[in-house]
Amino acid sequence: MKVYLKDIKEADCASDALILPLCEGDAGASLKYIGPAAGSLIKKIISSGEFEGKHNQMTLLHTSDMIRPDRILLAGLGRKKEISREKIRQAGGKAASLLAGLGLKDIALSARYLSSLGHLPSDFVEGSLLAVYKFSKYKSDKEAKGLKSMMVISRPDKHLRESIKWVTALASTVNFAKDLINTPSNDMTPGRLADVAKSLAKGKVSVRVLERKDSEREGMGAYLSVSKGSVEPPKFIVLRYNGGDGAPVALIGKSITFDSGGISIKPGEGMEKMKYDMAGGAVVLAVIRLASGYKLPLNLIGILPAAENLPGGSASKPGDIVRTINGKTVEIINTDAEGRLALADAIGYAKKLKPKAIIDIATLTGACSVALGNEAIAMMGNDDPLISRMKAAGDETYERVWQMPLYEEYGEYIKSDIADIKNTGGKTGSLVTAAYFLKEFAGEVPWVHLDIASVAWADKDRPYTLKGATGVGVRLLSTLLKEMK
Repeated sequence: MKVYLKDIKEADCASDALILPLCEGDAGASLKYIGPAAGSLIKKIISSGEFEGKHNQMTLLHTSDMIRPDRILLAGLGRKKEISREKIRQAGGKAASLLAGLGLKDIALSARYLSSLGHLPSDFVEGSLLAVYKFSKYKSDKEAKGLKSMMVISRPDKHLRESIKWVTALASTVNFAKDLINTPSNDMTPGRLADVAKSLAKGKVSVRVLERKDSEREGMGAYLSVSKGSVEPPKFIVLRYNGGDGAPVALIGKSITFDSGGISIKPGEGMEKMKYDMAGGAVVLAVIRLASGYKLPLNLIGILPAAENLPGGSASKPGDIVRTINGKTVEIINTDAEGRLALADAIGYAKKLKPKAIIDIATLTGACSVALGNEAIAMMGNDDPLISRMKAAGDETYERVWQMPLYEEYGEYIKSDIADIKNTGGKTGSLVTAAYFLKEFAGEVPWVHLDIASVAWADKDRPYTLKGATGVGVRLLSTLLKEMK
């Protein structure tokens, strides 16, 4: 959907529908923009109680040639004193979904009321752009294309133009990640993920793919152990974006393109969703793509340790011991705790590149959902300033993070009798012990771990996120990096 700004009277804009955002109990504020006849109609709708302005309440009216727009959509924002950027974002998602569902093409948003409340319309636009995403690649009967354009009616200024440009780039990037995650694993193999990475290699982005023998030379025994049961060769993907000065930030995304659990096989119910176990890698690719397109002034390294985890005849077995890139040995207790094995070697590899910080993002533990439901990302790390910045970015994007502890005592949970450490300490504290395992490899480098297992996939529609891949982490990390100096 194309988004553009235009300074025009609402009553004069040619569109299939004009969106009027309104707060509860404050409906008269926008009526002056649409002329007396349409304003009178809206007053009747409000006085009748059919529209109250409650959050995400939507009421569609046909204008019957009173004004140029064919329809008016009243979009409720809720109580004025409770308004927030997220509530505006959600209202944008609800409005766009409703209008797209009607088969409309060209819509307009009256931004003047939002501006009077001290809010930029970009949040409403962002919700709208995210809500109209569709994944229909594998449908025989393709759905008709959705909304074509959104005119934002406002006096344009530099700040407003920049904010619209940013959320448009963000939404496009989120949708890029969703496409990768939603693609089934017979098509989204480690090799295909490497091809996607190579397609980003232009301008200030370079890509190197380490094959199995390259990873063996690097000593990445933990990562390589994950793919032993699969005929698909592992691909250790390294991207570099050189957009500024100074040491790079390393972004590491778990990239298990299908996770059966290996020999410690998962239950069959719901296993089809395990194509999303590469969501962290998709996020990293998407963020590198945005950084390049938006020309963010910093240096980044993206690392995707891509592999399949399957129970073939040569698969790793519980009780096996593997050696990691830094020489530390790991006893494999459970082959379904494979993500941390891949990430451990990826973190070790990243440290060799002298980054100023390491951020890993992964669908790492089922315990994340038990702890936080489907509402937040579990965050752990060793650097308070980086953690604080991540919290701020989470609040801004509503991709919220919740910090969990990394007490020294958790190290006792993953001590092995016959190796340096083991890859799981059991169910007790499993969310944090998984992160503590990674902490053993991060060492003193500023590091934050994001467990997105509870939020990377949605089982029901939300105001601007449909069922399936959510792309969570793209907006969070992009916003964090945009603010980094």
